[in-house]
Order: sequence, then structure tokens, then C-alpha cells
Amino acid sequence: MHATGTGVDTAENAVPAAIGTWLRRRSARADDWTAAELVAAKRGRTVSVVIPARDEQETVGEIVRTIRTALVDEHPLVDEVLVVDSHSTDATAEVAAAAGATVVAQDAVLYPLPGLRGKGEALWKGLAATTGDLVVFVDGDLYDFTAGYVIGLLGPLLADRGVDYVKGFYHRPLVGAGHTDADGGGRVTELVARPLLNMYWPQLAGFVQPLAGEYAGRREVLERIPFVTHYGVEVGHLIDLVEWRGLDALAQVDLGTRTHRHQGTQALGRMSGQIMLTIMDRLKAHGRLVSAESPSTLLAQFQRGEPTHGVERELVLTDLALTQRPPLSTFRQREPLRESA
Repeated sequence: MHATGTGVDTAENAVPAAIGTWLRRRSARADDWTAAELVAAKRGRTVSVVIPARDEQETVGEIVRTIRTALVDEHPLVDEVLVVDSHSTDATAEVAAAAGATVVAQDAVLYPLPGLRGKGEALWKGLAATTGDLVVFVDGDLYDFTAGYVIGLLGPLLADRGVDYVKGFYHRPLVGAGHTDADGGGRVTELVARPLLNMYWPQLAGFVQPLAGEYAGRREVLERIPFVTHYGVEVGHLIDLVEWRGLDALAQVDLGTRTHRHQGTQALGRMSGQIMLTIMDRLKAHGRLVSAESPSTLLAQFQRGEPTHGVERELVLTDLALTQRPPLSTFRQREPLRESA
């Protein structure tokens, strides 16, 4: 990897030199390991795969079947495959169960704890409902999933005790009408997350996909960090872990290509707002943000509607207020839970 710019290279503006060293030490490819090699490296440790899914009946079954065929039956690398059904209105739960996954309803985990909405909530509940020493998270909307995703994410954890958490990265094509942009996916990453991380946590600048939904970690580490309940969960993990464990405890693996269902622009706007609020929350927590008043959490958006007074736009307000679950290890020690905000 190389950097280009205006020629300005000052200590204040340069990306930390340690990034280059980290990229060489902590970046790998999924095919650096085979399933058989990792089975031999398990040495009694157990592996859980958690798949959060909401209305993913078209894709979740093939993901589960691939894992069970290649990494349970053929090579005993994965001990547990769990799908967290996040309020689906289609046959996601039935399809996943038929393919061989254990399926839990999101709100049923840790019942009677009141349920919250969001992807991060599903991930936290998946962590709570599994027992593996190593936990792999995989999104449920992937069209081109291969067993190499899981193999690649587990590789650094089984090969190096110094690695606590592994992020996936990949090419993300954006498929449009008659046109495909080979790397046009990940728009929120490039427009929001990457600029802000470079500004405030430049040590994380080496992550190709900081918002990737495919990652893995050691249970003893995952249970000691909070989970933002919405789309800020991934960036929150990276910030919390680099502050606690240091950059060298984090790694990334090239998983190839990721094709999935893309969200519309307004949905990406809501996702961006949640990520920005998460980063601002972490800045405040580390004493790096002093503000006279908290940012508004209401996002105003406009969508096409019936003409009213000559205006064909309907105002839609969404509350993006940050909610998060506490570290699971602390939750297990105290009742009842009080969600932090």
C-alpha cells in the first residue's frame, strides 16, 4: 500500500508510521490457512458462528449450509452455528433452522430483559446465547458467501495468541442498472467513518473496511466491551478495543469479494448519523470532546409524498439516540440491566 498527497508531510498531519508496520504484521489473506490446519490449531478451543438476520430468507439458508457442510461435517472447525432472528417478517427462521442452524428470536435471549432494536442488539444477544471460546460474526445477507470467510477470520486468532479481534475486508461491488462499480460499495465507510477515524483515531487508518459485518474475537475480550445497539456497533468495537488492547491486538483479513443487498440513500443517511453519534460518544468518554450541549439525535429527511400546498415532499423524523448494551461480563454480574445512552 502507498500514500499520495500534496507533499505536505508533518508530524501533525502524517498517518502514524506504526501503521505500515501493523499492515505488514496484522494483514492476511483468507487462503493463508486451510480448514484442516485450523482444526489442528484449535487445541480444545471451541468456535461459535453468530449470524444476525432480519428478513434474509433468500440468503441465510445457503450461508448456514455452507458452514455446516465445510466446517462442521467435513472439517470439525465450527462447534456452533447460531442465527439470531431479528424481528423477521418472512421465513428467515424456518429457512435457517432447516439448513441446520440453531435459531433464537432476538427478544427471547436473556428474557425478561426488555428488547431493543438494532443490529448491535442482535450481535450482543448472539454473544450471550453462544458458548464458543472464539466467536465469528457473519452478516446474513451475503450472496457469495464461502467457508473461506470463517476460515480467514479464525486464522489469526488460532495462529497468534497476541491477536484478540479480526476484521474482514473485501472488494464491495455496487451493482446498478446496467453498470457495476467494482469498489462502489461501502459508501458510508468512505464518506463518514473513514474521514472521522482518520481525524480522531488515526491509528485505525489501516483498516480497509472498519464497518465490515464479518469479524471474530475471543470471548473473554468480546464480553468486556459494550455493544452499541444500532449501526455504530462496529466502529464502537474498533475504538474501544484499540484504546483498551492496543493496535497490535487487532488484525484484518482479505476475504475476497462481498456481494450483498444494498440499502437506499436515506437508510444510509440514518446509518451515518448513528455512526457519527457513536464516534462523538467515544470522543466524550475519552475527554476529547467538550460541548455546551449534546447534539440533536433527530434526523430530518424528506420523501416523496402526496402534494400538500404545492410541495410533494413529506418530512420524516427519525430519532437516532445512542443506546448500547454494557459489557456482557458486567451484565451477568448485576440485575436488572440499565441501558446506557
